[in-house]
Amino acid sequence: MRVGVFTPLLSQLPLEDVLKKLKSNHIDTVELGTGNYPGDAHCKLSMLDNPGELAEFKQKLADHGFTISALSSHGNPLHPDRAHAEHDQEISRKTIRLAEKLGVPVVVDFSGCPGDSPSSKWPNWVTCPWPPDYLEILKWQWEEVVVPYWIEHAKFAADHGVKVAIEMHPGFVVYSPETMLKLRSIAGPSVGCNYDPSHMFWQGIDPIAAIRVLGKAIFHVHAKDTQIYERNLPLTGVLDTKSYTDEANRAWIFRTCGYGHGDIWWKEFASTLRMFGYDYVLSIEHEDSLLSPEEGLTKAAEFLNGLVMKQKPAAAWWV
Repeated sequence: MRVGVFTPLLSQLPLEDVLKKLKSNHIDTVELGTGNYPGDAHCKLSMLDNPGELAEFKQKLADHGFTISALSSHGNPLHPDRAHAEHDQEISRKTIRLAEKLGVPVVVDFSGCPGDSPSSKWPNWVTCPWPPDYLEILKWQWEEVVVPYWIEHAKFAADHGVKVAIEMHPGFVVYSPETMLKLRSIAGPSVGCNYDPSHMFWQGIDPIAAIRVLGKAIFHVHAKDTQIYERNLPLTGVLDTKSYTDEANRAWIFRTCGYGHGDIWWKEFASTLRMFGYDYVLSIEHEDSLLSPEEGLTKAAEFLNGLVMKQKPAAAWWV
């Protein structure tokens, strides 16, 4: 297992400077955004049609001793606005094609969220079963929008030798282990998850216990923490819509690894991932509004590099 970085936190820097900075933090693995919500500061899809640009990009990574853990095109491919959906779908397809050319095994995305009908303007995330209108919406979303798109998209990914790792994120139809496994049962084994424990924490899901539920469905992991504020939680509950920068009044905020939970928790997290077959990358994602990107990166890298298990041990003599 090794530590990597999701590079949008350094989007103001050119790729070469990003690689030098990460090397100074003892990191040589990156996750790169290609468009949609993460942007494409360090990985342009134009490389698909420009062999020279693609070769130069690959050489730059090789010269600095870097590998790519995943390409990320987090978007809403099911958005009720057709133009929005088609844009995000196209970025996702191109990202899969680029991953194939780069030999990157995983593309990270969101599941998406439709509206409540074919004439909707905005997504509609259903969070409760009553009044019964909501279950009707949810049934329509899955049967008419989610299932057709993801069966086709999963096949597209499989045909290109790439797996799609869905980040379980509230606001989209896949936000929990249950909804993740539901989509995987429909779309097949080329669809799994990008496991971000921060989103489990604030939903009240034990992130370590959930690893045991997800098992082989975990394709990629984000290293990000969450801090719950017990003083505010009784007032707002976890579905808190205040700005992430209103830290003092929120029930919870995202934190740099180690600032929400300590090293004992993170050691068990990494150990359980390995126990259930994941021995790949912990990709640092910085969304801590109390720390600058520079500080968040440095502290997370130091914290995680001090606890990850670099090499899987040989089998014990009694096995």
